[in-house]
Amino acid sequence: MSTPISSIIDRIAAAGTAYESNQIGSRESLIELSRDLIATLEIPSEFLQRSFWAEPALSAHCKYAVQVKLFQHVRDAGDDGVGSEELAEKTGTDVLLLERIMRHLIAMKMIIFFKGRFFGTALSHGLAADNYQQSIDFCYDVARPAFNVFPEYFKKAGYRPRITFTNGPLQAAHGTDLPFFDWLVATPPHLEEFDAFMSAYRAGKADWCSPGFYPVEEQLIQGFDPSINEVLLVDVGGGRGHDTLSFSAQYAHPGKLVLQDREAVITSIQDKEALPFGCEAHDFFTPQPIQAARAYLLHSILHDWNDEAGIRILENLKPALKAGYSRVLLNEIVL
Repeated sequence: MSTPISSIIDRIAAAGTAYESNQIGSRESLIELSRDLIATLEIPSEFLQRSFWAEPALSAHCKYAVQVKLFQHVRDAGDDGVGSEELAEKTGTDVLLLERIMRHLIAMKMIIFFKGRFFGTALSHGLAADNYQQSIDFCYDVARPAFNVFPEYFKKAGYRPRITFTNGPLQAAHGTDLPFFDWLVATPPHLEEFDAFMSAYRAGKADWCSPGFYPVEEQLIQGFDPSINEVLLVDVGGGRGHDTLSFSAQYAHPGKLVLQDREAVITSIQDKEALPFGCEAHDFFTPQPIQAARAYLLHSILHDWNDEAGIRILENLKPALKAGYSRVLLNEIVL
């Protein structure tokens, strides 16, 4: 049953007031309510145009923008903006092709056109950063091909596929029988892009340890006993330490912090000695080596695996826990 337009608009107004007073979650609420409004108003032909033309073309144009550093050139032009001829020269693109691509970026609200010149937006300026540039490469070159083979992959399996870690749409798209993370290690450029994507995925959002989320002081720092173990927090499968670094910056903590991930990831971290936490290679499908830490954080880990694998991960963690003292913190995507 569709929601009346007036009700959605009223809720948008309330969320807007909350946003202006910096209430936690208000920005996300506004975005979700905007989607509700579009879903209520959009007719099927508009859905087709948006979903199968405008948005796929946008992702392709963003990939092109990465290749020619378009967002960087527009950003660097600043308040003066940049004209078609100049931007075409900077990007090495035929001016007519450039103008066609720019018209679409303008229509999709990523670029502003005023008095014959192109200007960046907050979004396009943000996407000019290296981690977002690599994220676009990862999404376009790795994830998108896997999505594209979904229909045929499931059709061939009679819509009853036996998806395993070595047999799924990603393997079909990229012609491999390696599990996803092993495939990343075997393709270093994509591993680097994935690490950048994970950092970009978290950027601009409140951390699990930010005020208003998990009560760190009350639940972790209070009651910490270094005589049990000097380690306060173990970031299990924490990539390059984005969460650990944020935690260290926000809290004057009394214990050690340890980042764990696959050996290939830990090896790729530069200047480890300068970091405010220790780094340790660990496969979370093997027993947890750090015993009786105050807390073990698993951020966006379990959703990558099926139930059987998720149970194995937790079973390998369980023997390390000290009853009544250790905590397992799950920061997850729930759908």
